[in-house]
Parts: sequence; C-alpha cells; structure tokens
Amino acid sequence: MSRVHFIGVGGSGMSAVARLTAAAGHEVSGSDQRASHYFEALRDAGMNVTIGHDAANVEGVDQVVISTAVRETNPELARARELGVEIVHRSEALARAIDDQRLVAVAGSHGKTTTSAMVAHVLHGSGIDASFAVGARVFGIEGAVAGGYAGASGIAVVEADESDGSFLRYHPEVAILLNVEPDHLDYYGTVEKLHEAFTAFASDCRVLVVCAEDDTAMEIAGRAQREGVEVVTYGRGDADVVVTETGVSRDGVDYPVEVPVPGEHMRLNAAAAWAAATAMGADAGDAASAVATFGGTGRRYQWRGEAAGVTVIDDYAHHPTEVAALLAAARASGAGRLVVLFQPALFSRTQLHAANFARALSADNARVVIAGVHGDREDPIPGVTSQSILDAMAVPAGSAAEVVEALEDAAARVAQIAQPGDVVLTVGSGPVTYAADWILDALRERDGGGEGQPVE
Repeated sequence: MSRVHFIGVGGSGMSAVARLTAAAGHEVSGSDQRASHYFEALRDAGMNVTIGHDAANVEGVDQVVISTAVRETNPELARARELGVEIVHRSEALARAIDDQRLVAVAGSHGKTTTSAMVAHVLHGSGIDASFAVGARVFGIEGAVAGGYAGASGIAVVEADESDGSFLRYHPEVAILLNVEPDHLDYYGTVEKLHEAFTAFASDCRVLVVCAEDDTAMEIAGRAQREGVEVVTYGRGDADVVVTETGVSRDGVDYPVEVPVPGEHMRLNAAAAWAAATAMGADAGDAASAVATFGGTGRRYQWRGEAAGVTVIDDYAHHPTEVAALLAAARASGAGRLVVLFQPALFSRTQLHAANFARALSADNARVVIAGVHGDREDPIPGVTSQSILDAMAVPAGSAAEVVEALEDAAARVAQIAQPGDVVLTVGSGPVTYAADWILDALRERDGGGEGQPVE
C-alpha cells in the first residue's frame, strides 16, 4: 500500500479518482482551497481531506496526483518536486486504479458526463456491478461517493477528458464518441491536431459507438474502422441503432426506452449508453428498461429548488452547443420565461466561441445575465470579456440581455428580475453553481419579507 495525495481533491474529476484509488487499497489524502459537494462527500466517507494547500501535506507521501489546473506555484506541488515525490496526472492515476478492468470510455466535446453516468447506471440496472469515474455526482447508485464508485464486476466506466490529451491514456474495450467540435485549442493549437487526438482515441478500442448525426465524429469513426475497429452507429436516421420516439431499434428489434431527462440530445445519449452497455454484455432488454430509472447527475439539468414561485435549475453547460441544447430542453419541459445566468469559462473558449455563445443565448422570451469570464487555469486575454458575447447577440423582441461582471452581483440581478412562473438557469462549469443557492436565498427573503418586487 502506498500513500497518495491529491491536490485539488474537491474537483469533480479528482474526487472520483481519489475514491477509486482508495478502493484499490492505497492510503489517500487530499486538499483543496475550498469545500465543495465532492469534497464533503469524500470527507463524509472517512477520507483524509483538508481545506487549504500546505507543503506539509506532502511530507511522507509516495505519490502526488495533480490535474492540469494545478499551477507550479502551488506549495504542495513545489514541495513534492523538492522531495522527488512521483507526480502523476489524474488520468494516469485513474488508469492505474482500474488497469485490471474491462473499460468503457466516453469521449466527445460535450455530453460526456451524462452519458458516462448513463452507461454506469444501465450496467448496474442490468446486474453488472461496474466501477465508474464520472465528473459529477451520480444519483441513484448506492455506495457512490461523488462521481466515483468501486464495483466488483471487473468492468469500469470512465469519462475521457480530451481537454489536455489525457484521454489517450485509456485503452478501452468499448469507446463512445459523442461529437467533435472545436474546443481546447489553447492546448491543441489547431483543429487538425484536435481531430488527430480524437482519431487516436477512437482507433484504440474493440468497439466504437459513434453518433451518426455528427459528421466529424463519423469521419473519425471511418478512420478507426479502417484500423480494424468495429463501429456501431446511433442516430435518428440511418444508423445501426435507430433512435425512435419510443426507444431504440437494432437489427429489426424494437426496445422501449423511457428517458427521464428532457431534451432530444438526451435521447441520443441514452442510445449511446444502451449500445455501449450491450457491447459489454448487458442484456438488451434489461439495458433498455434501466434507462427509465436513471437519476441524473449533479449539475446536469439539476433541480436546485423553488422559491417565490420561481424554479431554479443548475447546469454545467459550458460550450455553445450545450447551452443551446439546455435552453431547448428547458423549453421542451414546459418552461415559460427563462432567466439565464451564464458564466463563460476560460478566456480561450470565450475568444473562440463568442459569436456561437451569442447565438445560443439569443432566445425568445428570456432574460439573460452574463457574468464575468471564469478564467480557471488561464490568465486573462486582452480584449476577451463577457461583453464580447453580449455585443454579438441578436436579442429577440420581448427578451433582454446584460453583463454584470461580479458573479454575486449577477446572481442578485437574476433574483431581482425573476417573477413567479419563471425558470432560472444557472449555467457554466465554474463557480456559477453556487449562484443557484444565492438566488434561492434572495427569492425566499423577498417572498417572506414582502419587499423587493420583481422588475419587469
């Protein structure tokens, strides 16, 4: 048994890897700058996690695990390098924790988290006790800690992150390729290099499940097929697995599938999960039935509460396609006016996709508040701000949009705007998730105090 320390253990991906590393028999510790749902889940499970980064935390450890977001100036990382401690990326730590298991890996520019969780849930619903590492809380699987679970079946499901090339460390038996769009060019440099990485991922598996509705993904699947990979396509048109209004169909056999999460994209994700689970040996009928009990994941169209007649939904959408799909799903669920608090994540992504974000947010019957860019691991890029998104928006008649830089102020503005019957969406991959609680608190105060009437 070795001692393994995780820097930034409270992150969605790191917490899952920490859980599986501990399950593999290692002594695990971790630290983070602040508490999170994932951090609390690990602490509640009895793991040694602390708030604050301190060089003393790495004394006597055998290995330190980091993500790309951990900077060289971090005192724990700096001390670990001084001591000569082995330092590994979280993807390598995960690969080591599950290296003796048959693997399903889910990749794509968006939709990875939900689809990974669906695969894990469908396997469990089919009687296969699969391990998993997913970048969000997975609801409904008893024993899951944050996004990590250690099963006994010898099968594991992982969300394969392309942002820094780390998904190439996995060698899955079955891979899912959901979609491929330009992103993370701060790492890859060019779209061509991004496509090369996805091609390498898709070519390193036995079976590739790919969306027939994504042209780029299909091009990559064609290259993988020429390398000897078995390709299974899914989609609403010409595909091996046909997505119908009531389920999926393969080889002339219909399987009813009830998808409990709104949105057309969720029906496609469910088909991908079903195809991957059956490729791993799950019974087709059991797998189809299991989809109906999928409890969702944290921050994926997650209901956070209701106050003053306003419903608050939180979602991790941080790519223009995801934002557009989220707003469409909210409409499909019967929502009336939408009040959207969007926090762009990463200056490089905002620079690349400002116009696409503008199109996604230019919605009918909506009030949009855009908070300042959450830089995360990046330094600011001159001239790249949330105003660049607002400037590109074509706001429909009856809708409105504005920029409020400070997240706390943006949340207060949303609470002021929201009226009974509205659906508030807090959207983005950064700390905007905390704004859901701030908005609910402000709405409850307004409702209880009888002051602060909503603004038209």
